[in-house]
Amino acid sequence: MTKPNSTSSRPNGHWPNHIPDPEVEARTSRRRFSAAYKRRIVEEADKCTEPGAIGALLRREGLYSSQLATWRRQRAEGTLADKPRGRPAEPLAAENARLRRENERLRRELEKAQLIMDAQKKLAQVLGLMANDETEGNGNA
Repeated sequence: MTKPNSTSSRPNGHWPNHIPDPEVEARTSRRRFSAAYKRRIVEEADKCTEPGAIGALLRREGLYSSQLATWRRQRAEGTLADKPRGRPAEPLAAENARLRRENERLRRELEKAQLIMDAQKKLAQVLGLMANDETEGNGNA
């Protein structure tokens, strides 16, 4: 009998050149659970009476016991509902921005009105001087 050659399964007796793929796999996104799903799981867990049934439910759904505990607490507090994603909106931010724009518009209008009033004052002074010169000139003649 011949001894099996350990290199016979490898071509040319060498390991194949294996170059790892440099592409980084994308991270999976976090799972998001709707309020209806959370309520359904909590209700199913409440119906479990046999030992190990809750663990089987959690394994089947791919959940952690801490999630179930949190959802139960939220249900008891009455806060088990879908929450809007993202930062909470500032209720006065839009009103504040609108008032700033209006304030700037009114400031520009005030500057225009002041320029017009200054021009009118100067014109009145010039016309007043001219009227005084004419009356003085008429009285001297």
